Amino acid sequence: MQPFNKYYPPDWTPEKGSVNKFVGKHPLGDRARKIDQGILIVRFELPFNIWCEGCGNHVGKGSVRYNAEKKKIGKYFSTPIFSFRMKCHLCDNWIEIHTDPKNAEYLVVSGARKKVETWEPEDSEVIKLKDDDEAKKMVDNALYKLEYSVKDELRSRETLPILTQLQRLNDKQWADPYTHSQRMRKKFRV
Repeated sequence: MQPFNKYYPPDWTPEKGSVNKFVGKHPLGDRARKIDQGILIVRFELPFNIWCEGCGNHVGKGSVRYNAEKKKIGKYFSTPIFSFRMKCHLCDNWIEIHTDPKNAEYLVVSGARKKVETWEPEDSEVIKLKDDDEAKKMVDNALYKLEYSVKDELRSRETLPILTQLQRLNDKQWADPYTHSQRMRKKFRV
């Protein structure tokens, strides 16, 4: 529970200003130790996965919180651009990340490189579902329906050998489920 009272030194009076001013401390405490340089210490989590260039280790998104030095380094129109500078928790390497308000993202400036994670549904051969426009075209346009069925036929011909090979392998492995189950149990028992 947070205390409700505040300590007032005996020689302090309200005419001398705030208690922090009287004692010679900043209201933000130790976080403001570099405030004269325009730097504020903030807690910072990585917005994406990175590779540290100092130790070569992978640092996961949001896995570690850093005491980062936050500094205003410019503006994009009226939006401030901030720099976050922190030490890698695995080595002594400094990592610097800037905000990019133009593209609404963060940029790794030095000390690390961003782990590129792009994914396209076509790469993993995910079945694409028809949207409303495509379904309407299938009903209304006979040529579009014919083209679509030809593409489907080609795709099924391409995948048929792989599917039959997988089916044969599965049938071969599970021809005698009892012995297969015994082998699996023996393998997993310690």
